[in-house]
Amino acid sequence: MCQVRDDRLTEISGMVATDDGYVVVNDGADDEARRRIFHLDRRCAVTRTVSYPSRPRDTEDLAIGAGGTIWVADIGDNDRTRETIALWRLAPGADEPVLLRMTYPDRPHDAEALLLDADGRPLIITKGGSGTAVLYAPTTALRPGATTPLASVGQVVLPSSSTSNPFSFLGRGVVTGAASAPDGRRVVLRTYADAFEYDVPAGDVVAALTTGTPRAVPLPDEPQGESITYSRDGRSLLTVSESADQPPGTRPTILRYAVAPATAAAPQPESTTRRNPSAYARAASAAVTTP
Repeated sequence: MCQVRDDRLTEISGMVATDDGYVVVNDGADDEARRRIFHLDRRCAVTRTVSYPSRPRDTEDLAIGAGGTIWVADIGDNDRTRETIALWRLAPGADEPVLLRMTYPDRPHDAEALLLDADGRPLIITKGGSGTAVLYAPTTALRPGATTPLASVGQVVLPSSSTSNPFSFLGRGVVTGAASAPDGRRVVLRTYADAFEYDVPAGDVVAALTTGTPRAVPLPDEPQGESITYSRDGRSLLTVSESADQPPGTRPTILRYAVAPATAAAPQPESTTRRNPSAYARAASAAVTTP
């Protein structure tokens, strides 16, 4: 699709597609110039950056919610030592994101993938290993200034794969990114080697991931693929790799992979939500949404 030529963007770990282009974030937070949310045009040129009000720890993924709200998943924890993880919520046109803290119910986990369900509830997918990852969700609506407990809501077991990638068999069994289709009928998880796309019946993302059979889309030999999103029309998967440890001159390149449409039998999740809003949706609508 295009190459990213801004030298601040060498470790892109999360991406979403917008009507005007893309939004991306870097992995980690060591360099102040890279601790931003970057808005790109369709040619991958940076058009705007948004700084965080405080230092993030390890931003790993992005999701786009209702009305264009951007969610940044500050959930990386390579050493598994963090007492809390966080999401940053950036409303359309806002000058800075809002920090929302969470805590695991059992122990620290390393995670690199974020999804939103039909009610806008965030789902954290651990990086896992050997093809098994755990799904965590907030037990109540997220609120600024509070730390919300997470609960385990299921496990996802990835299919076996033989796709070539820089990390061999290890790269086929860890989840490095996730995305939802614009119409909510599909979600996708990616590894360093493949994308696994699931149909979402009745808007139930957890059921889709824990009981569904995915379609595999090989992503062969991407340098270090940690980002994935759907195109705005839902017809393609878009990916981008980190380039920091690649040969000099390597630029992050957004790649496109065609996918089949969702099955016609899958109902629209929005209509399900309106008929029977969940407890999370009711709590979220009543939650304080500004600092």
